[in-house]
Amino acid sequence: MKNAIISVSDKTNLVFLARELHNLGYKIYSTGGTAKMLKENKIDSVEIAEYTGFPEILDGRVKTLHPKIYGGILAKRNNQSHINEIKNLNIISFDIVVVNLYPFEKTISKTDNEEEIIENIDIGGVTLIRASAKNFQDVLVVVDSKDYEIVIQKIKQDAVDINFRKYLATKAFMHTARYDSLISKWFLKSTKANIFDYEEFSIEMRKISNLRYGENPHQQAALYAQAKFTNSVFTLVDAEKLQGKELSYNNYLDLDSAINIIRNFQQPACVIIKHNNPCGVAEANTLLDAYKRAYSCDPVSAFGGIISFNYEVDAATAEEVTKIFTECIIAPNYTEKAKQIFSKKKDLRLLQLPNILSTEIENIEVRQIDGGFLVQTKDDILGVENLKFVTKRQPTEQELKSLIFAYKVAKYVKSNTIVLAKGTQTVGIGAGQMSRIDALKIASIKMNQIQPEVLNELSNLPLVLASDAFFPFRDVVDEAAKIGVKAIIQPGGSLRDEDSIKAANEYNIAMVFTGVRHFRH
Repeated sequence: MKNAIISVSDKTNLVFLARELHNLGYKIYSTGGTAKMLKENKIDSVEIAEYTGFPEILDGRVKTLHPKIYGGILAKRNNQSHINEIKNLNIISFDIVVVNLYPFEKTISKTDNEEEIIENIDIGGVTLIRASAKNFQDVLVVVDSKDYEIVIQKIKQDAVDINFRKYLATKAFMHTARYDSLISKWFLKSTKANIFDYEEFSIEMRKISNLRYGENPHQQAALYAQAKFTNSVFTLVDAEKLQGKELSYNNYLDLDSAINIIRNFQQPACVIIKHNNPCGVAEANTLLDAYKRAYSCDPVSAFGGIISFNYEVDAATAEEVTKIFTECIIAPNYTEKAKQIFSKKKDLRLLQLPNILSTEIENIEVRQIDGGFLVQTKDDILGVENLKFVTKRQPTEQELKSLIFAYKVAKYVKSNTIVLAKGTQTVGIGAGQMSRIDALKIASIKMNQIQPEVLNELSNLPLVLASDAFFPFRDVVDEAAKIGVKAIIQPGGSLRDEDSIKAANEYNIAMVFTGVRHFRH
């Protein structure tokens, strides 16, 4: 007779698996709630405590940690001395081990009770999994209820080969690795420790779905999610897709940029993203006006773009948006009429993220480089709280409002960055240039492409400029004066700051320093 250990917290498809194994001649050993459920469904099993002759102790903290369990799992079947040893000790060998772990992730998402969280750190389950996976050549280890059916099929067909065993073992070690990463992440958060105080760091991820392809069709890709410490916060990964095709890798990248920018605005606002950069951003009294203004900044680039809104999208806004092709829209909500209007655009991906303005986001960013990873804290400050007024003329109240708006946008544009704005709308964005003066020239070109009637409507508003980093030379100020810039916001900190300040004074341009740089590579 073959022997199986089944000890699961998640009882999904448990009865199916146990009954099939029983019918295939397996003797089942189980613990606690698993044994109870099997008994209720009239499936024979032996309690592990009965087999080991040692009761569960310490309120269930110790159940399976016993030589009669681990000897039966770790004994190598092709090693006669191992076989003789467990036989002399009356230890049976186990052929399949089915375990899933205490619901630590679910627990941290629903409670802050430290005692309850600690008690949901699994010890015996992880040890069972690791032992079984180590001895994969002799023991089938199953950690995912979605694998139950294929495991039964393989056993019935006598098709459990070494590749399948390694597949299950790989999955097992990945499972425990994520589990331990999640626990260490909770300890970090609960102690408010600095991750950079530790020499080792791991990332816990769970696959949500495969994607059609990566940045390009020849690349594979998938979407993964990290655990949340509360169920009340929704992230981009949780956004509900109301209609449209499956989202692509590039869609997610652009949506991420879109929601990170939109979170900066409290009044009705719209952000249009193209290739991970904003091509138009505006804040207005209504969502419709915000969209029109954002779109007017660069209507050519807006075609096929990604749009984010921070307020419920109404029918009038939906009608305007559907006049051109848009890849994706994300907003906290949509009126029923707006949904009906969007439904006519079958290829449009419509996403809903109720708390799109939430700032409760992961504070660590990880990027891969050749042979390793770069880890940093997120750029989560703007830097306009302590502005330094460095020119003879200080910005007017209207200019200052526009400068802060433009700086919010510049923070999220690829460096080198120049953002031109009038009021609370962008009129020109220069992104990702090797020199700052080229970024300004591109922003100026974009502004000159705006429809004349749009610029006429803005003619009474001063033109302002925001830069993500300091000016190494005065050339940006000289060029800015040529196109009519009245005020500039930049971090400052260059050895030649005085040259830029002098130039600004010559042109009667107001300039302020933030002291905070926003490079974005």
